[in-house]
Amino acid sequence: MGANLSLTFTDPNTCSFVGSLCLQISSPPATKPSLGDLPEGCVALILEYLNPQEICKLARLNRAFRGASWADFVWESKLPVNYEDLIGRVLGDDLKDKLCKREIYTRLCRANAFDDGTKKAWLDKRTRGVCLSIASKGLAITGIDDRRYWNHIPTEESRFNSVAYLQQIWWFEVDGQFEFPFPAGTYSLFFRLQLGRAAKRFGRRICNTEHVHGWEIKPVQFQIWTSDGQHASSQCFLNDPGKWNLYHAGDFVVDGSDTSTKLKFSMTQIDCTHTKGGLCLDSVLVYPCKLREGLKHF
Repeated sequence: MGANLSLTFTDPNTCSFVGSLCLQISSPPATKPSLGDLPEGCVALILEYLNPQEICKLARLNRAFRGASWADFVWESKLPVNYEDLIGRVLGDDLKDKLCKREIYTRLCRANAFDDGTKKAWLDKRTRGVCLSIASKGLAITGIDDRRYWNHIPTEESRFNSVAYLQQIWWFEVDGQFEFPFPAGTYSLFFRLQLGRAAKRFGRRICNTEHVHGWEIKPVQFQIWTSDGQHASSQCFLNDPGKWNLYHAGDFVVDGSDTSTKLKFSMTQIDCTHTKGGLCLDSVLVYPCKLREGLKHF
């Protein structure tokens, strides 16, 4: 009985002390400011000065950085000045107003096919330079419709999954022309060629060079012309059978980004005193000159 009374009638001072202690324990500790407290606008101003890879990494930190990483002005600084013209030429005019700047950047960094799949263009992630590739099916090749001379053969070694293979011919000539909205800068044009026909046997790559002949007698001549009067030429003996090589045709300069550049180019060996053959023609490539050092060419 005494014990029960002692539990019922408790000292009020003790209750107040215990209550205050419970309140102290249950109240959350004071938090320190963190990166998540930064306004998205401030974060976006910081991200604008970073490269795309760094932006994507920081977007994983928290909600503020993730939201800031979608700001249009952050990604517009990573796009070429004439990105709207590029969208219209490569992706179509109807996408200009449907995509945010980050989506535009992502789309342009892919190898986008256009002109019935005969061309592909993409944005280099490191330099923001525009690159272009033209398939062999997008070129004017003398004798291409005569299977005694040329054949289109499927292969996994081409970004277009097909190359033109020359068996034998007297008059060798490949021409092409196109118009494209290149941003201002200096560009190099290459032909991607291989002596010999590659195949796979038992899972291993082999290259048949049986029909390779005539390329050591006279050099092949490469030429390019632009609509504003620029001209460049070079010549080279084709060698190194069994490997894909980039042969440098020449350079051209784009002064402004407000108009499209019209370009013509050719590759010829028209000495009819001998035949030549055993050549694979994959594509023509146009790269900004600042990327040229990373390419294997002659």
